[in-house]
Amino acid sequence: MSDSETIAAGYAFTGPALDLGALLWDGACLPDAQIRIPLPMLNRHGLVAGATGTGKTKTLQLIAEQLSAQGVPVFLADVKGDVSGISAPGTSNDKVAGRAAEVKQQWTATGFPAEFYALGGIGHGIPVRATITGFGPVLLSKVLQLNQTQEQSLGLIFHYADTKGLELIDLKDLRAVVTFLTSDEGKPELKNIGGLSTATAGVILRSLTAFEAQGMADFFGEPEFDTNELLRTASDGRGMVSVLELPAVQDKPQLFSTFLMWLLADLFHDLPEVGDADKPKLVFFFDEAHLLFNDASKAFLDSITQTVRLIRSKGVGVFFVTQTPKDVPGDVLAQLGNRVQHALRAFTPDDQKALKATVKTFPNSSYDLEEILTGLGTGEAVVTVLSENGAPTPVAVTRLRAPESLMGPVDAATLDRAVKSSSLYGRYAQAVDRESAYEKLSARPEPHPQETPKTAGKSAPKEDESMVQQVVGSGMFKSLARSVGTQIGREITRSLFGTARRKR
Repeated sequence: MSDSETIAAGYAFTGPALDLGALLWDGACLPDAQIRIPLPMLNRHGLVAGATGTGKTKTLQLIAEQLSAQGVPVFLADVKGDVSGISAPGTSNDKVAGRAAEVKQQWTATGFPAEFYALGGIGHGIPVRATITGFGPVLLSKVLQLNQTQEQSLGLIFHYADTKGLELIDLKDLRAVVTFLTSDEGKPELKNIGGLSTATAGVILRSLTAFEAQGMADFFGEPEFDTNELLRTASDGRGMVSVLELPAVQDKPQLFSTFLMWLLADLFHDLPEVGDADKPKLVFFFDEAHLLFNDASKAFLDSITQTVRLIRSKGVGVFFVTQTPKDVPGDVLAQLGNRVQHALRAFTPDDQKALKATVKTFPNSSYDLEEILTGLGTGEAVVTVLSENGAPTPVAVTRLRAPESLMGPVDAATLDRAVKSSSLYGRYAQAVDRESAYEKLSARPEPHPQETPKTAGKSAPKEDESMVQQVVGSGMFKSLARSVGTQIGREITRSLFGTARRKR
């Protein structure tokens, strides 16, 4: 058996699979040697990597289409705004027809069922919000760029709010709690929650204030997004493709990358164990994955590693999309069984180092991968996946199929119509601001009869009033100060990332 036949035999699966393309060998495309991924192996996670402009987005579009067609819901983060076309039929042209003929693809223009979301409703999409309580201290520390000591201190503040029954719905709730704890009235409370210094609490407060001043308040609040929405199928049985539109917030990479992790963490602690299933419950594509790991604390990285390791048994597959495998920490990379590596550039010494490191992450093969990876054309990739028995397949240089949906964005008017006609729009469109920590801390006692008319006629404190002034006069916290250690409420149960568990 020749080398090419051995490779082709490694992808001859008997069960349901996704078709990626045809084998390339000695510069020739072999249309009868189809390169595929077994459907049950999609929950063993994966990596789609390659330099800018090599076709990563089209690859994840191709995989998402086939997953949807086989009844598997998909989540896509659309950072550049060019994935919305998955909802519309593609356009045939000579290039598409030529690629289809080369790889033995029966190409049919097809749109797929899609929902469009936007963080905080900024941009085109159904608003996705998280409560501060739900988001938790570890993820919030990543967004606020706190160091390890400050992250641990923020965890103590969340613990305090949880045990006192102070709901942290939005940023002003957390700011109110921290402000109280740094005030003269709250300092005894600060001492009682274990090793939290006034100086560190002050740093956290300043970080929160600056964060809010940058317009970040819209991303936190209610109604909080229910991640079970991502698990839906359409009426025709195809999996729903959930597209999170991020172009409007692409200048806030720390925020959107951490929000993606919140979605995944929320799914993780909500879903039941399913073990090995015939197909995944959801496949989650984590675009611009390097942003998640940049400047991450050890606690954050440990939580990511554990989430990726354990979420497989809950039927969720995670694909990280980035430029090179070195963007992903080794402990996470080791869990990514399916690999689609597009071309890499080797213009600088750092590029050369990344190329050599990438080659070492592949199984031994008959190819000279250093040469191959720098010479791949757009829409070509080096592939290795897990076979039906869980063993790695031979490395295969592959000419990939063309997506059948529109390879580009739909126009803004079409996108808006799709969003507003969604059954979910009414559920999440309007933000709600119910009573929570901020309102409780801002409450003042009713005026007593002996108060002068001038005093009694004062208006309620305004939001731009000093928070210290508000909370020091707070009847709520005068009561709390009298009952330190005796009025402990039921603490919220938190998961790996400190995200709050909630009953649905």
